[in-house]
Amino acid sequence: MSIFTGAGVAIVTPFHEDGSINYEAFAKQIDFQINNGTDAIIVCGTTGEAATLTHEEHLDVIRYCVKHVAGRIPVVAGTGSNCTETAIYLSQEAEKAGADGLLIVTPYYNKCTQKGLYEHFKMVAESVKLPIILYNIPGRTGGVLIQPETVVRLCTEVENIVGVKDATGDISLVAKLMSIADGKVDVYSGNDDQVVPVLSLGGKGVISVLSNIAPGQTHDMCAKFFEGDVEGSRKIQLEAFDLIKKLFCEVNPIPVKKAMNLMGMEAGVLRRPLTEMEPENAAKLEDAMKKFGLL
Repeated sequence: MSIFTGAGVAIVTPFHEDGSINYEAFAKQIDFQINNGTDAIIVCGTTGEAATLTHEEHLDVIRYCVKHVAGRIPVVAGTGSNCTETAIYLSQEAEKAGADGLLIVTPYYNKCTQKGLYEHFKMVAESVKLPIILYNIPGRTGGVLIQPETVVRLCTEVENIVGVKDATGDISLVAKLMSIADGKVDVYSGNDDQVVPVLSLGGKGVISVLSNIAPGQTHDMCAKFFEGDVEGSRKIQLEAFDLIKKLFCEVNPIPVKKAMNLMGMEAGVLRRPLTEMEPENAAKLEDAMKKFGLL
């Protein structure tokens, strides 16, 4: 059974000016998402700047999110690491915290083989009972790609590995995966500009950056498709295209935090080594937000 269907937000972690976590703003963001139709919250992923959180902060953010959501929608916790033992530790703690599922990124830096990937994900999965979504994002993992055959093998042989967030940007790779998946893999788009194409191949939804600022529209993009209103879904996808491109004109989550701050949503500062958005890019982002009706 799928952890969720539709639009899951890859939620940001808001910080105060001194870099500490702004839990008051985080609570408001969670409520904003739920009140506007978001189908799941993915906490402590790339967009949540998990790479610069200490393990204690990482787990505190997950615990806070689970507690504040209070069962209203599923919470999927990012608990991946390039170290298998660390991923196991974070996953077990997230399970104790009450998360509904886990998002486990491909190990980065180590650059392991497909055998290594299989063993890594299998060991993490066997350490918990929660359903797991693999996170395939070679652009952030030294080019390491979970091949479609490995995804299918994991989802077939490991009971609680149920799907993959595909952020490869390669729609042909998604098509290949779906052609051999035999219905055993829940596929979520990891790219906001490819939601409808992935849904058309049988995808379950999106894990979205755009949803941080446009949760209703992102939810509707998926909901309309599933209701059979493909034209309505396509219309939202294309209308959001320019804004999506501006949200990724600098490395995520730099632009989306800027966008949220422009909307008064108190996303706060970025942790180094990420820096504030370049003024010329910020101006283009603001213009795209106005055209999309967010400002």
